[in-house]
Amino acid sequence: MSGSAAEMVGKVTADRYRELVEQARRLVDEATRAQFRIGDIALEIAPMQRHGGAHPGAGEESYEVTAVLGAFAQDVGLAASTVRDYRWVSARWPEPRRAAGVSHRVHSILAAISDERARWERITRPPVLERTGERRWTTDAASRVLGWQVQRPESAGEKVRAIHDLARDEEVAAAVATDLLRRPAVARQAMADDTARHLVNRAQTEQAQRAAGPARKAVGPALERIQHSLGFVDLVGACAAFVASTGRIVPGLRGQSFTEEERAVVHRNLARLRGAADWVEAAVDTGNTSLDDGLAALLRDQ
Repeated sequence: MSGSAAEMVGKVTADRYRELVEQARRLVDEATRAQFRIGDIALEIAPMQRHGGAHPGAGEESYEVTAVLGAFAQDVGLAASTVRDYRWVSARWPEPRRAAGVSHRVHSILAAISDERARWERITRPPVLERTGERRWTTDAASRVLGWQVQRPESAGEKVRAIHDLARDEEVAAAVATDLLRRPAVARQAMADDTARHLVNRAQTEQAQRAAGPARKAVGPALERIQHSLGFVDLVGACAAFVASTGRIVPGLRGQSFTEEERAVVHRNLARLRGAADWVEAAVDTGNTSLDDGLAALLRDQ
Protein backbone atom coordinates (compact mmCIF):
# COMPACT_ATOMS: atom_id res chain seq x y z
CA MET A 1 0.00 0.00 0.00
CA SER A 2 1.42 3.37 -0.99
CA GLY A 3 0.97 6.72 0.67
CA SER A 4 2.57 9.16 3.05
CA ALA A 5 2.59 8.92 6.84
CA ALA A 6 -0.22 11.49 6.96
CA GLU A 7 -2.65 9.19 5.11
CA MET A 8 -4.94 7.11 7.27
CA VAL A 9 -6.02 3.49 6.96
CA GLY A 10 -8.87 2.95 9.34
CA LYS A 11 -7.76 4.58 12.58
CA VAL A 12 -4.00 4.35 11.94
CA THR A 13 -1.55 6.05 9.62
CA ALA A 14 -0.42 4.34 6.43
CA ASP A 15 3.05 3.76 7.92
CA ARG A 16 1.57 2.20 11.06
CA TYR A 17 -0.73 0.09 8.92
CA ARG A 18 2.27 -1.36 7.05
CA GLU A 19 3.96 -2.16 10.37
CA LEU A 20 0.84 -3.96 11.59
CA VAL A 21 0.56 -5.90 8.33
CA GLU A 22 4.13 -7.16 8.76
CA GLN A 23 3.40 -8.16 12.35
CA ALA A 24 0.27 -9.99 11.28
CA ARG A 25 2.12 -11.78 8.47
CA ARG A 26 4.69 -13.06 10.97
CA LEU A 27 1.85 -14.32 13.14
CA VAL A 28 0.24 -16.04 10.16
CA ASP A 29 3.59 -17.71 9.39
CA GLU A 30 3.79 -18.94 13.00
CA ALA A 31 0.21 -20.21 12.86
CA THR A 32 0.89 -21.95 9.53
CA ARG A 33 3.93 -23.74 10.94
CA ALA A 34 1.85 -24.82 13.95
CA GLN A 35 -1.00 -26.09 11.79
CA PHE A 36 1.38 -28.05 9.58
CA ARG A 37 3.14 -29.46 12.65
CA ILE A 38 -0.16 -30.69 14.10
CA GLY A 39 -0.96 -32.26 10.75
CA ASP A 40 2.45 -33.93 10.67
CA ILE A 41 1.92 -35.33 14.16
CA ALA A 42 -1.52 -36.66 13.18
CA LEU A 43 0.09 -38.27 10.12
CA GLU A 44 2.69 -39.94 12.31
CA ILE A 45 -0.02 -41.31 14.59
CA ALA A 46 -2.26 -42.41 11.71
CA PRO A 47 -0.59 -42.40 8.27
CA MET A 48 -2.82 -41.84 5.27
CA GLN A 49 -4.05 -45.09 3.76
CA ARG A 50 -3.40 -43.51 0.34
CA HIS A 51 -0.67 -40.94 0.89
CA GLY A 52 -2.01 -37.54 -0.03
CA GLY A 53 -5.11 -39.09 -1.55
CA ALA A 54 -8.64 -37.78 -1.75
CA HIS A 55 -9.83 -35.81 1.25
CA PRO A 56 -11.06 -38.36 3.81
CA GLY A 57 -14.73 -37.68 4.47
CA ALA A 58 -17.00 -39.36 6.94
CA GLY A 59 -16.94 -43.12 6.51
CA GLU A 60 -13.99 -43.13 4.09
CA GLU A 61 -11.42 -44.27 6.69
CA SER A 62 -11.33 -47.25 8.97
CA TYR A 63 -13.01 -47.15 12.34
CA GLU A 64 -9.61 -47.52 14.00
CA VAL A 65 -8.18 -44.43 12.23
CA THR A 66 -11.29 -42.38 12.98
CA ALA A 67 -11.19 -43.40 16.64
CA VAL A 68 -7.50 -42.66 17.18
CA LEU A 69 -7.72 -39.27 15.44
CA GLY A 70 -10.81 -38.43 17.50
CA ALA A 71 -8.97 -39.30 20.71
CA PHE A 72 -5.93 -37.26 19.64
CA ALA A 73 -8.13 -34.27 18.79
CA GLN A 74 -9.84 -34.49 22.16
CA ASP A 75 -6.49 -34.73 23.99
CA VAL A 76 -5.15 -31.55 22.33
CA GLY A 77 -8.42 -29.61 22.49
CA LEU A 78 -9.29 -29.46 18.80
CA ALA A 79 -12.25 -30.66 16.74
CA ALA A 80 -11.71 -34.03 15.10
CA SER A 81 -12.57 -32.50 11.71
CA THR A 82 -9.83 -29.91 12.21
CA VAL A 83 -7.24 -32.57 12.97
CA ARG A 84 -8.32 -34.58 9.89
CA ASP A 85 -8.03 -31.47 7.72
CA TYR A 86 -4.55 -30.63 9.05
CA ARG A 87 -3.44 -34.23 8.52
CA TRP A 88 -4.73 -34.27 4.95
CA VAL A 89 -3.08 -30.93 4.07
CA SER A 90 0.23 -32.15 5.53
CA ALA A 91 -0.04 -35.28 3.40
CA ARG A 92 -0.69 -33.22 0.27
CA TRP A 93 2.23 -30.88 1.05
CA PRO A 94 5.38 -32.74 2.14
CA GLU A 95 7.65 -30.36 4.05
CA PRO A 96 10.02 -29.56 1.14
CA ARG A 97 7.02 -28.52 -0.99
CA ARG A 98 5.51 -26.05 1.48
CA ALA A 99 5.76 -22.44 0.34
CA ALA A 100 7.21 -19.89 2.75
CA GLY A 101 5.00 -16.89 3.39
CA VAL A 102 1.88 -18.72 2.17
CA SER A 103 -0.85 -19.38 4.72
CA HIS A 104 -2.03 -22.81 5.72
CA ARG A 105 -5.47 -21.93 4.36
CA VAL A 106 -4.05 -21.29 0.88
CA HIS A 107 -2.15 -24.59 1.05
CA SER A 108 -5.44 -26.23 2.06
CA ILE A 109 -7.31 -24.81 -0.96
CA LEU A 110 -4.58 -25.68 -3.47
CA ALA A 111 -4.36 -29.16 -1.93
CA ALA A 112 -7.49 -29.92 -3.95
CA ILE A 113 -5.39 -29.96 -7.16
CA SER A 114 -5.29 -33.69 -7.81
CA ASP A 115 -2.03 -33.91 -9.75
CA GLU A 116 0.77 -33.51 -7.23
CA ARG A 117 3.34 -32.13 -9.68
CA ALA A 118 0.86 -29.53 -10.94
CA ARG A 119 -0.03 -28.71 -7.33
CA TRP A 120 3.56 -28.25 -6.22
CA GLU A 121 4.41 -26.18 -9.29
CA ARG A 122 1.32 -23.99 -9.07
CA ILE A 123 2.05 -22.70 -5.58
CA THR A 124 5.42 -21.38 -6.77
CA ARG A 125 3.62 -18.98 -9.14
CA PRO A 126 1.57 -16.57 -7.02
CA PRO A 127 -0.61 -14.12 -8.95
CA VAL A 128 -0.14 -10.36 -9.05
CA LEU A 129 -2.56 -8.60 -6.73
CA GLU A 130 -4.30 -5.76 -8.55
CA ARG A 131 -4.61 -3.67 -5.37
CA THR A 132 -0.94 -3.75 -4.36
CA GLY A 133 0.92 -4.92 -7.46
CA GLU A 134 2.85 -7.56 -5.49
CA ARG A 135 2.93 -11.28 -6.17
CA ARG A 136 1.21 -12.94 -3.25
CA TRP A 137 -1.28 -15.73 -2.66
CA THR A 138 -4.65 -14.89 -1.15
CA THR A 139 -7.48 -17.27 -0.37
CA ASP A 140 -9.50 -15.74 -3.22
CA ALA A 141 -6.61 -16.18 -5.68
CA ALA A 142 -6.27 -19.83 -4.65
CA SER A 143 -10.03 -20.34 -4.96
CA ARG A 144 -9.95 -18.94 -8.50
CA VAL A 145 -7.42 -21.61 -9.49
CA LEU A 146 -9.97 -24.26 -8.47
CA GLY A 147 -12.95 -22.37 -9.91
CA TRP A 148 -14.45 -21.98 -6.44
CA GLN A 149 -16.54 -19.07 -5.22
CA VAL A 150 -14.48 -16.20 -3.82
CA GLN A 151 -15.09 -13.93 -0.85
CA ARG A 152 -14.48 -10.71 -2.80
CA PRO A 153 -15.76 -11.21 -6.37
CA GLU A 154 -14.06 -9.11 -9.03
CA SER A 155 -15.06 -10.34 -12.49
CA ALA A 156 -18.62 -10.20 -13.80
CA GLY A 157 -18.83 -14.01 -13.67
CA GLU A 158 -17.73 -14.10 -10.02
CA LYS A 159 -20.27 -11.44 -9.09
CA VAL A 160 -23.05 -13.35 -10.87
CA ARG A 161 -22.12 -16.55 -9.01
CA ALA A 162 -22.12 -14.64 -5.72
CA ILE A 163 -25.59 -13.25 -6.42
CA HIS A 164 -26.87 -16.72 -7.34
CA ASP A 165 -25.46 -18.11 -4.11
CA LEU A 166 -27.14 -15.40 -2.03
CA ALA A 167 -30.42 -15.84 -3.89
CA ARG A 168 -30.80 -19.60 -3.48
CA ASP A 169 -33.91 -19.00 -1.41
CA GLU A 170 -36.88 -18.56 -3.76
CA GLU A 171 -38.32 -15.65 -1.77
CA VAL A 172 -34.99 -13.81 -1.83
CA ALA A 173 -34.54 -14.54 -5.54
CA ALA A 174 -38.02 -13.18 -6.31
CA ALA A 175 -37.31 -9.96 -4.38
CA VAL A 176 -33.98 -9.47 -6.15
CA ALA A 177 -35.45 -10.18 -9.60
CA THR A 178 -38.31 -7.75 -8.96
CA ASP A 179 -35.91 -4.99 -7.92
CA LEU A 180 -33.60 -5.59 -10.89
CA LEU A 181 -36.43 -5.67 -13.44
CA ARG A 182 -37.45 -2.19 -12.29
CA ARG A 183 -34.29 -0.97 -14.05
CA PRO A 184 -35.30 -0.29 -17.69
CA ALA A 185 -31.94 -1.33 -19.14
CA VAL A 186 -31.94 -4.57 -17.15
CA ALA A 187 -35.51 -5.35 -18.17
CA ARG A 188 -34.71 -4.79 -21.85
CA GLN A 189 -31.68 -7.07 -21.71
CA ALA A 190 -33.59 -9.76 -19.82
CA MET A 191 -36.43 -9.72 -22.34
CA ALA A 192 -33.92 -10.20 -25.16
CA ASP A 193 -33.47 -13.74 -23.83
CA ASP A 194 -36.11 -16.00 -25.40
CA THR A 195 -36.44 -18.27 -22.37
CA ALA A 196 -36.68 -15.40 -19.88
CA ARG A 197 -39.30 -13.63 -22.02
CA HIS A 198 -41.31 -16.83 -22.35
CA LEU A 199 -41.28 -17.46 -18.59
CA VAL A 200 -42.31 -13.87 -17.82
CA ASN A 201 -45.18 -14.09 -20.31
CA ARG A 202 -46.28 -17.38 -18.80
CA ALA A 203 -46.12 -15.97 -15.28
CA GLN A 204 -48.27 -13.02 -16.34
CA THR A 205 -50.87 -15.37 -17.78
CA GLU A 206 -50.87 -17.57 -14.67
CA GLN A 207 -51.22 -14.49 -12.46
CA ALA A 208 -54.24 -13.37 -14.44
CA GLN A 209 -55.71 -16.87 -14.17
CA ARG A 210 -55.32 -16.91 -10.37
CA ALA A 211 -56.83 -13.45 -10.08
CA ALA A 212 -59.94 -14.70 -11.86
CA GLY A 213 -60.56 -17.40 -9.22
CA PRO A 214 -63.56 -15.98 -7.24
CA ALA A 215 -65.18 -14.62 -10.39
CA ARG A 216 -64.64 -17.76 -12.44
CA LYS A 217 -68.29 -18.13 -13.44
CA ALA A 218 -68.73 -14.47 -14.27
CA VAL A 219 -65.67 -14.39 -16.49
CA GLY A 220 -65.95 -17.85 -18.01
CA PRO A 221 -65.16 -16.80 -21.61
CA ALA A 222 -62.28 -14.59 -20.44
CA LEU A 223 -60.86 -17.42 -18.35
CA GLU A 224 -61.03 -19.78 -21.29
CA ARG A 225 -59.17 -17.18 -23.32
CA ILE A 226 -56.50 -16.97 -20.61
CA GLN A 227 -56.07 -20.75 -20.62
CA HIS A 228 -55.87 -20.70 -24.39
CA SER A 229 -53.25 -17.95 -24.25
CA LEU A 230 -51.23 -19.90 -21.70
CA GLY A 231 -51.04 -22.91 -24.01
CA PHE A 232 -50.14 -20.66 -26.94
CA VAL A 233 -47.37 -18.93 -24.98
CA ASP A 234 -45.97 -22.27 -23.81
CA LEU A 235 -45.97 -23.64 -27.36
CA VAL A 236 -44.33 -20.59 -28.94
CA GLY A 237 -41.83 -20.41 -26.08
CA ALA A 238 -40.83 -24.05 -26.54
CA CYS A 239 -40.26 -23.48 -30.26
CA ALA A 240 -38.27 -20.30 -29.60
CA ALA A 241 -36.15 -22.01 -26.95
CA PHE A 242 -35.26 -24.83 -29.36
CA VAL A 243 -34.35 -22.42 -32.18
CA ALA A 244 -32.27 -20.27 -29.81
CA SER A 245 -30.43 -23.28 -28.42
CA THR A 246 -29.57 -24.73 -31.79
CA GLY A 247 -28.53 -21.29 -33.05
CA ARG A 248 -26.07 -21.10 -30.16
CA ILE A 249 -24.78 -24.69 -30.32
CA VAL A 250 -24.50 -25.55 -34.02
CA PRO A 251 -21.98 -22.82 -35.01
CA GLY A 252 -19.65 -24.20 -32.34
CA LEU A 253 -19.61 -27.59 -34.05
CA ARG A 254 -17.56 -26.28 -36.98
CA GLY A 255 -14.53 -28.48 -37.61
CA GLN A 256 -15.68 -31.21 -35.22
CA SER A 257 -16.05 -34.81 -36.34
CA PHE A 258 -18.41 -37.35 -34.86
CA THR A 259 -18.27 -41.11 -34.59
CA GLU A 260 -20.82 -43.28 -36.35
CA GLU A 261 -22.48 -44.00 -33.01
CA GLU A 262 -22.68 -40.29 -32.16
CA ARG A 263 -24.22 -39.49 -35.54
CA ALA A 264 -26.79 -42.25 -35.01
CA VAL A 265 -27.78 -40.73 -31.68
CA VAL A 266 -28.22 -37.29 -33.23
CA HIS A 267 -30.22 -38.68 -36.17
CA ARG A 268 -32.48 -40.62 -33.79
CA ASN A 269 -33.21 -37.50 -31.78
CA LEU A 270 -33.80 -35.45 -34.91
CA ALA A 271 -36.37 -38.03 -35.99
CA ARG A 272 -38.13 -37.55 -32.66
CA LEU A 273 -38.05 -33.77 -33.20
CA ARG A 274 -39.57 -34.09 -36.67
CA GLY A 275 -42.28 -36.39 -35.32
CA ALA A 276 -43.04 -33.94 -32.51
CA ALA A 277 -43.12 -31.03 -34.97
CA ASP A 278 -45.60 -32.88 -37.21
CA TRP A 279 -47.76 -33.66 -34.16
CA VAL A 280 -47.76 -29.98 -33.10
CA GLU A 281 -48.64 -28.84 -36.60
CA ALA A 282 -51.53 -31.30 -36.84
CA ALA A 283 -52.84 -30.33 -33.40
CA VAL A 284 -52.76 -26.62 -34.26
CA ASP A 285 -54.46 -27.13 -37.64
CA THR A 286 -57.11 -29.69 -36.62
CA GLY A 287 -57.42 -29.49 -32.83
CA ASN A 288 -56.75 -33.25 -32.64
CA THR A 289 -54.03 -33.89 -30.04
CA SER A 290 -54.17 -37.70 -30.09
CA LEU A 291 -51.08 -39.78 -30.87
CA ASP A 292 -50.90 -42.90 -32.99
CA ASP A 293 -48.91 -45.79 -31.56
CA GLY A 294 -45.95 -45.33 -33.88
CA LEU A 295 -45.47 -41.66 -33.03
CA ALA A 296 -45.96 -42.32 -29.32
CA ALA A 297 -43.23 -44.97 -29.43
CA LEU A 298 -40.96 -42.61 -31.36
CA LEU A 299 -41.40 -39.82 -28.84
CA ARG A 300 -40.59 -42.32 -26.07
CA ASP A 301 -37.45 -43.22 -28.05
CA GLN A 302 -38.50 -46.85 -28.40
